[in-house]
Amino acid sequence: MNIVRMKSIIRLILLGLVLVMVALISGLTAMRFAIHGTEVNVPKVIGLSPPEAERAAANLGLNVIIERQYFSPQIPEGRILSQVPDAGTKVRRGWQVRVAQSLGPQRVAIPNVLGESGRAADINIERRGLDLGSVAYIQIPGTQADQVLAQSPPANASGIAAPKINLLISATAVPATYIMPSFAGQPLGSVNQKLLDAGFRLGNVIAIAPPLANGPASTPSASMANPSQSPSPPPSALQTATATQPSPASIVISQSPAPGQKVNAGATVNFEVR
Repeated sequence: MNIVRMKSIIRLILLGLVLVMVALISGLTAMRFAIHGTEVNVPKVIGLSPPEAERAAANLGLNVIIERQYFSPQIPEGRILSQVPDAGTKVRRGWQVRVAQSLGPQRVAIPNVLGESGRAADINIERRGLDLGSVAYIQIPGTQADQVLAQSPPANASGIAAPKINLLISATAVPATYIMPSFAGQPLGSVNQKLLDAGFRLGNVIAIAPPLANGPASTPSASMANPSQSPSPPPSALQTATATQPSPASIVISQSPAPGQKVNAGATVNFEVR
């Protein structure tokens, strides 16, 4: 009795597995037919006008996108010159057919823009009905900035494909940058020589008088001017510093720009010395 029941259960399990497999196969088959049922063959649109190409593609549920324009002595002006995908390719409905349009034979002369500024070259190119292509910049020592150094295609070139000119333009030289070192504790004379050797300039140098050990005192000039009068108040630290003259032996106590800052070549460095 148990054996019979076991066999019945096994048969039911096998039958269920078979039904699941059949359902999966049916679903995959239906999906495949559904996918392939929306596929169409790309029509040939080369040689057609854009409206004609759009109608031929729209009848199959496709879209035509004009991406580029090229000169062509074979295809009349305004007609489709090339297409992607190629004619006969199977694609799904809603696919885009990217095409290039013919400009006909080259009738415009390529101008010479060498030596012109980037703006002047752009105007010269557009005035002739051409397009500005890619623009690259390069730094060349001794070359004036914003000047066309090379062009492609060259002036008066014939048989070109695209109606655009690529330019190479000189760029403004970027000054070298340095990390400002600390000159604190060094004599002003040696610091000045180091700056000159590195291409920097010495700026303002202010000598700060050392603080007096026994407090402020009147200036000799004030006492000698009129001994009968009470002494005038001592000058401020800034006034004392201004009156003191720095010398090559003066020791640097502070600087501007501060140590660790980024500075360009040729920058001016200011010091306070004692």
